[in-house]
Amino acid sequence: MKDYTPAAPEVGTPHPSTPPAPTPKAPGPARPSSHRWVWLALLAIAALAAYYVWPRVSGAAGNVPAGAADAGKGGGGRGGRGPGVVPVVAVKATRGAIGQFITGLGNVTPIYTVTVKSVVDGQLMEIHYKEGDIVQKGASLVQIDPRPYQVQLEQAQGALLRDQALLDNAKVDLNRYDGLLKQNAIPEQQYATQKALVAQYEGVVRADQGQIDSAKLNLVYCNITAPISGRIGLRLVDPGNIVHANDTTGLLVIAQIQPISVIFPVAEDQLPMILPRFRAGQKLRVEAWDRDQAHKLASGTLATLDNQIDQTTGTVRLRADFPNTDDALFPNQFVYARLLVQEKSGVTLLPTAAIQRTTTSTYVYLVKPDSTVTVRNITVGTSEGDEAQILSGLQPGDEAVMTGVDKLNEGTKVSVQIQGQGGRPANAPADAGDTRKQGGATQ
Repeated sequence: MKDYTPAAPEVGTPHPSTPPAPTPKAPGPARPSSHRWVWLALLAIAALAAYYVWPRVSGAAGNVPAGAADAGKGGGGRGGRGPGVVPVVAVKATRGAIGQFITGLGNVTPIYTVTVKSVVDGQLMEIHYKEGDIVQKGASLVQIDPRPYQVQLEQAQGALLRDQALLDNAKVDLNRYDGLLKQNAIPEQQYATQKALVAQYEGVVRADQGQIDSAKLNLVYCNITAPISGRIGLRLVDPGNIVHANDTTGLLVIAQIQPISVIFPVAEDQLPMILPRFRAGQKLRVEAWDRDQAHKLASGTLATLDNQIDQTTGTVRLRADFPNTDDALFPNQFVYARLLVQEKSGVTLLPTAAIQRTTTSTYVYLVKPDSTVTVRNITVGTSEGDEAQILSGLQPGDEAVMTGVDKLNEGTKVSVQIQGQGGRPANAPADAGDTRKQGGATQ
């Protein structure tokens, strides 16, 4: 067996116990890393988001007034507005009068309504009206056949002539018996009997006269006339029909419409505002409005009040009279009656569209002389239609923003256009667009 002795390693040669180093590969073309492109895309998205979102976020936070970013684009904004200027429409508080009304849903009721019926029996011969006509009191409406009552009149007149002749003859005999009685030529009983006969004939003659008067009255009833002035409704009975005095239905209905009334309820709590003025003789004005309360139909005055309060509703009914010369009110029409109980003059008025409300306050955006806005708390009194009385917080001539309040904050710069007037750019005097100043208040 041959001995093996390992040769000494050469310099630079690795030791056998050391693992051999990997053989280096030949260098090739380098590939770009995919992570680098992902990071570049994320950086680009972040830059775009910062460019578009940051101005709006800072504006909503109050650092920049809302709308300033859009208004500042294009070097000074559109229409000559500077950067950050918000266009608004404002109204001016004025000095004037406003009424305090009590409103109730009422019903148009004719002052008089008559159902015309026949008083006599007979055939309906003629009709002297047209449905819907306006007739005056005493105008002929219906003609019932008068011939039966003319015959009755003639019979009564004949009976009267007969009985009158009998009465005259009895009176002659009575005068003769009176002379004979004084001569004791006849018994006193015969004279008394003749005297009673004369009285009997007098009664018969009077009854005959009553029959004549009754027949004449029936002839008058045959010609039915209008008991009141008013409008005739639809015809209920046609000519040729037999009518009776005890018929439940009438011949026609007449409703007085000029004047006409409206009956409406008010709450019993509101009576203290009405009764003192009504009892003092004041003519309280009442307006009739349509169901939408958009159009006034007529104006009248309060006529009377009911004599008791309805316990089921806690209201009392009032009647107001209207001339109704233009026939704007129709019987049984539902209208809103507005009773004027007080008229306040010389007060500060502002359109209700400019008044802002929260759960705890009532305020307006007041335009200051430097064309910036400030929040001003106000106290509202009587409201009527689209106007309200301002008790405190505003003076006549103050400008309050009506349109564009959703873009405003405290101190926002605005470009004001007064409603009904021309516009006023920012930094212009507060009275630049007002040419109707009278005594410091806008009229």
